[in-house]
Amino acid sequence: MKFIETRGNDGVSPEQVSFSEAILSPMCSFGGIYIPESFPSLDTSFFQKHVNTSYKDLARDILAAFEIDIDQATIENALDLYNHFDDPSDPAPLVKVKDDLFVSELYHGPTRAFKDMALQPFGALLSSLAEQRNEKYLILAATSGDTGPAALHTFKNRKNVQVACLYPVGGTSDVQRLQMVTEDAPNLKVIGIHGDFDDAQNALKTLLSSDGFNQKLKDKNISLSAANSVNFGRIIFQIIYHIHSYLELVRLDAISMGDKVYLDVPSGNFGNALGGYYAMKMGLPVENIIIASNINNVLTHLIKEGRYDLRESSVIPTTSPAMDILKSSNVERILYDLFGANRTKELMQQLDQEKYYQLSRDELDQLQRVFSADFCSDDEGKKYIQQAFEKGYLMDPHTATCFKAYETCREKPLKTIVYSTAEWTKFSPTIANALTGEVDTHDLDALKAIAKEANIEIPAVVKELFDKKITQNTVIDKENIKQEILTFLD
Repeated sequence: MKFIETRGNDGVSPEQVSFSEAILSPMCSFGGIYIPESFPSLDTSFFQKHVNTSYKDLARDILAAFEIDIDQATIENALDLYNHFDDPSDPAPLVKVKDDLFVSELYHGPTRAFKDMALQPFGALLSSLAEQRNEKYLILAATSGDTGPAALHTFKNRKNVQVACLYPVGGTSDVQRLQMVTEDAPNLKVIGIHGDFDDAQNALKTLLSSDGFNQKLKDKNISLSAANSVNFGRIIFQIIYHIHSYLELVRLDAISMGDKVYLDVPSGNFGNALGGYYAMKMGLPVENIIIASNINNVLTHLIKEGRYDLRESSVIPTTSPAMDILKSSNVERILYDLFGANRTKELMQQLDQEKYYQLSRDELDQLQRVFSADFCSDDEGKKYIQQAFEKGYLMDPHTATCFKAYETCREKPLKTIVYSTAEWTKFSPTIANALTGEVDTHDLDALKAIAKEANIEIPAVVKELFDKKITQNTVIDKENIKQEILTFLD
């Protein structure tokens, strides 16, 4: 399978690249990103075959359907990393919360967040390619809280790769921050910046497309790649768990094969929702994809009104910080799929230059055939956390946004899959406040309070963070990111 560019080709870059080339060098003409030239079609026999197979078997067959140019031994090595999840036979369990609401728990990996589902195998693929080619790579990662820990974990101590991870100071939970700043592998650099996630992501994309920065790396015999979901190597693994969750509903006799469902996705950078869209495009029976946001609700405006407007907007810190994002990179891939390269280039350049674009009525109709959206305030989210806990389910603030969208966005009484992106341990002060009314609680105290209230143990991998030595102390202004990274490489 070949990959092409969302904003068309500039006549200099290759018109098509392989999967391995797309993940090693993810940015392309006019600041665009790569998408598959076509998608495999999965018929009923494919889904029926996998009703009784493992997650790894499903993943292996989906990767095979994409015909990626990675040797089978490397693929097997990457998929074997699911063996280190809580339950290797089911790394993403599906839990029934209501008669028609099921939660796909994507946080059972080593860093307790859904980014492990993609970054664990992706990190193995990319580092194996680098080693096979005898090439050295700098991997850039910008994080709103979960990509960073997952990227650092998957790449630490791997050969031929160094990682520079950017995070907004004060824009993550304490547990997320500790997961990053206690990493001590010599090939990892964590950089706190004064700013928000959009600042970190903009810096990443600027460096990826900077001829001057790339030349400085070339002088050091280093190539540049990214761990964010601008890299399709992330997205291909995010398609898999949507299909797995559907098959889990079949296994539970909650639906019959072929029944349509709602996918209800908490959305920041839109990679998770994009994975669901691509699964739907490949044949998964989906009625609608529900986009749940917090009060940084640019996606709600886009899907309800066709308007992407950042002119008077700034990021508002919330209790669901992984969604405190205004410029969602993966919306670009949806624009390409619906409207083509020329229109995508026009819209994205207008957004870059004017911080605004407006879809036509026909374009909005096309978007709304697939997506619906709503947003959830912090206080509403706490209410849903409390209500779910009273019914026996403990969830984090990002998952809570989906419970509101479940109530407001469905037009049919179909089964709904909510995607839980982080374990409760990542955002304990908010959850403790929702459950017990405690305020201004430090993470460790909040963890203990929740564990007592719920009669559960704090996972050791989280509890031990508070005794680890801080090894990454760098905090800088965003204007100094480039020099800080070059100093790290020296």
